[in-house]
Amino acid sequence: MKFTERTIEEIMERINKVENFIAKKGLGSQYLDKAHRVQRNVNLALVAVGTLTIAGLVALAIRRNS
Repeated sequence: MKFTERTIEEIMERINKVENFIAKKGLGSQYLDKAHRVQRNVNLALVAVGTLTIAGLVALAIRRNS
């Protein structure tokens, strides 16, 4: 069992290395980098909007109770 598990792990590591190499140097790698940046910016914007919404709701609730 250990031999097959070890073999599978090594094969998966090599596949991941090849996939990462293709992602960095292959066709469309620039578009992939751009997509990662866009996704990061969208995530940051969603976090900011969510934080502001929660802060606004808290402020509204405090103001109504006063």
